[in-house]
Amino acid sequence: WTWQSVSEPLQEEEAWPAPGVLGEWLVCEKVRRELSLEHESKDSIFFRDGVRRIDFVLSYVDDLNKEWEKKLERRKEFESNLQKAGLELETEDKKESEDGKIYFVKIHAPWEVLITYAEVLNIKVPIRENDIPSTVENPLDCMLTPFRLPEKVMHPEPDYFTAPFSKDKQELYLINDESTFFSPSMRNRIVNYILTRCPYGTEEGKKKFGIKRLLNNGTYSAAYPLHDCQYWKKASDPNCDNERYTLYMEWARFLRFYKEQPLDLIRKYYGEKIGIYFAWLGFYTEMLFLAAVVGVICFLYGLFTMDENMSSKEICDPAIGGEIIMCPLCDRDCEYWRLNTTCESSEYSHLFDNVATLFFAIFMGIWVTLFLEFWKRRQARLKYEWDLVDFEEEQQQLQLRPEYEAKCTQKKKNPVTQEMEPYLPLTSQAVRFCISGTTVLFWVSLIIASMIAVIVYRLAVYAAFASLMENTQTLQPISGLLTPQLATSVTASCLNFVIIMILNFIYEKIAIWITDMEIPRTHMEYENRLTMKMFLFQFVNYYSSCFYVAFFKGKFVGYPGAYTYMFNRWRNEECDPAGCLIELTTQLTIVMAGKQIWGNIQEAIVPWICNWWGRRKARSNPENLYSRWEQDHDLQTFGALGLFYEYLEMVIQFGFITLFVASFPLAPLLALMNNILEIRVDSWKLTTQYRRPVAAKAHSIGVWQEILNGMAILSVVTNAFIVAFTSDMIPRLVYYYAYSESEDSPMSGYINNSLSVFEIADFPDRNKPKQNPEGFEQCRYRDYRYPPDHERKYLHTMQFWHILAAKLAFIIIMEHVVFIVKFFVAWMIPDVPADVKAKIKREKYLTQKILHEYELEKLKERLCHGDKRATEKEFIATEGRMELSRAM
Repeated sequence: WTWQSVSEPLQEEEAWPAPGVLGEWLVCEKVRRELSLEHESKDSIFFRDGVRRIDFVLSYVDDLNKEWEKKLERRKEFESNLQKAGLELETEDKKESEDGKIYFVKIHAPWEVLITYAEVLNIKVPIRENDIPSTVENPLDCMLTPFRLPEKVMHPEPDYFTAPFSKDKQELYLINDESTFFSPSMRNRIVNYILTRCPYGTEEGKKKFGIKRLLNNGTYSAAYPLHDCQYWKKASDPNCDNERYTLYMEWARFLRFYKEQPLDLIRKYYGEKIGIYFAWLGFYTEMLFLAAVVGVICFLYGLFTMDENMSSKEICDPAIGGEIIMCPLCDRDCEYWRLNTTCESSEYSHLFDNVATLFFAIFMGIWVTLFLEFWKRRQARLKYEWDLVDFEEEQQQLQLRPEYEAKCTQKKKNPVTQEMEPYLPLTSQAVRFCISGTTVLFWVSLIIASMIAVIVYRLAVYAAFASLMENTQTLQPISGLLTPQLATSVTASCLNFVIIMILNFIYEKIAIWITDMEIPRTHMEYENRLTMKMFLFQFVNYYSSCFYVAFFKGKFVGYPGAYTYMFNRWRNEECDPAGCLIELTTQLTIVMAGKQIWGNIQEAIVPWICNWWGRRKARSNPENLYSRWEQDHDLQTFGALGLFYEYLEMVIQFGFITLFVASFPLAPLLALMNNILEIRVDSWKLTTQYRRPVAAKAHSIGVWQEILNGMAILSVVTNAFIVAFTSDMIPRLVYYYAYSESEDSPMSGYINNSLSVFEIADFPDRNKPKQNPEGFEQCRYRDYRYPPDHERKYLHTMQFWHILAAKLAFIIIMEHVVFIVKFFVAWMIPDVPADVKAKIKREKYLTQKILHEYELEKLKERLCHGDKRATEKEFIATEGRMELSRAM
């Protein structure tokens, strides 16, 4: 027991004990305080006085290394400057902490500080309760009652007319209680603004400031705002709002997956930036429901018409497919094989390669447009409801980053403000951009190299799989289902997924490093640059293998006797006789499903294990001695880039369900199931496993909107090419209308027509199989070439050129039709709903009227009190401005 650990000072009336009884008094005092601590919970969000709210917490470990004195000086200077800025601090000694090592500095922003920086940050506050009637209720709302949340949860506070805060007009605002007028999220945003700009001294001739630098150099170990209570139970303090508990019970539990999201409460607790992410994710999930239903219908169509598919019937028929001898799948070691051995795979390929594929590809092109246009309308409504219509980006995103101010020592005059501000010389920018661009190109080249390595793997093991399955008797029962092509595709897809994950992990660190090196001027520039770097890399990383299977595999094979080789060593892959679409489906399923499963493990299980391990010591102590700041300190850090990774994950998923959806109609269903889980996983981890993030404003999803628009346009092109070149739809249609010889069954004979003939005697020694026990003289291969007895031996037939022309015509027609429909739909749907436009105008008018009336009243008071500066002309001008406002 030491004197410093006494948390309560002696009262003035308490007399000091006589020297003889000092020891006895110390023992009694220790016992008294321990007993009082048993009844006094430290799970509080207030200072020791129980009045001042803790708006932010800093923590540090007093380690006695060679940097100790320097860190101590930094902390003293920083905390002294915080107090000079008006903040109030209270320090918890390390002996009060759970491990006896961590100091906690609690920060409170008094009223004077809050109103000063509320004006600086242009924070909007209530001036009058909203009297605009709510929208007329939908008659079908009664059907949605099971999905609704209680009104108090959905709308935790009344709707107000708001105006930017001004210290000179405090009586204009609805200030009932100074301690609760600014919400906790507003308070922590104001304190964070001060922390990021507070200086702590000069080092190496440069002015140093900002909590981020102090965290990076180890002066402080953490900086975070507090959650308002424990998530599993309400706080005992009646002054606590218990919003975290409400969010957990009504939103963050998986059993509430069918309920709507309490977006207003999310915005109130976490800020607009996180609120708009969950609004977008929820809207995206709702729209996926329609795409998933149509995708399932298309899949069921393929399932129910499997028995009617003439192509698979002919392949499976022993009299047709059983009599067609196919050329070897690899050089020398592979044998000739019969077409009907691919019977099962050809039947399954019909599930995804049928007429419904074309319909679904066109539908998804229109669905993407509907999704983006309706999201703009939803976003416009949120901007109105969350007071973001006149959101001043300059105050939030366009302000200079503290890192930019610290690293740029040169200054020049701003032509707008006429003030001196730091800037980065053009030569320095050019050098940094060159290094950054070279680094990005290097990593993109590395992805392409890894993809080529996977292709080489496919080519190398393809021959091994083909030889193994033909010569191993134990694999004969499954040889029909597991063809060499499918076995190669599955193993290569799994290998590709592992490489993707490894490259992602490394590149994330590189992208942040090179973005920091560029020293972006504003927060918006920083986020946009990092977003483009990460998205470019992820785009190439995740989609390159799918692009290979969709547009390159089986397209440059050559023909028997003149095969095409990679690096003059490995023979290029051939598609399955039923087409490459089933392999693209396999690739897409493995990468997409694998990414979703790994993402959920990374987001939910890893933070839970880390927190469980970090709290293992605290579980052995009484709960009332485990303070609120220590509980939050033991949680994981959400970080400034937390939302960035969430958006990136969803945008990559969006690419899978749009760019390649023609090959896998069930992709939207997989995405829908993942997103239902994703919403609850994200909400659960944010509410229970992470420290409370610093609130931030945002009026849109930012640069992600432009990325989604770009992918929507690209998806039309990729799906048109998939239908034309990867599926067998166009060759079948050409045969149906131009080459069919049977009126009763137009598609009969298609398989025989699509396979060309090769004379085995024409095989060069490099390709010729070692054995031909049955003495075959001819074999078949997938192409449209003249037979060996024709004068144009092994050259492309006219049917090949007809099919190619039909494919190109189809691409042009489909693209133009879908683009015309897309642009027409986008033109028909206004970005802002009519009722929202009317409400915005009404609110602006009423707000201006209230402000003008206030100014008029103030002017009248000044005139009544004989203020000489208040002239009659000023009074008339103010009344005239009110009339002009009404007219407008």
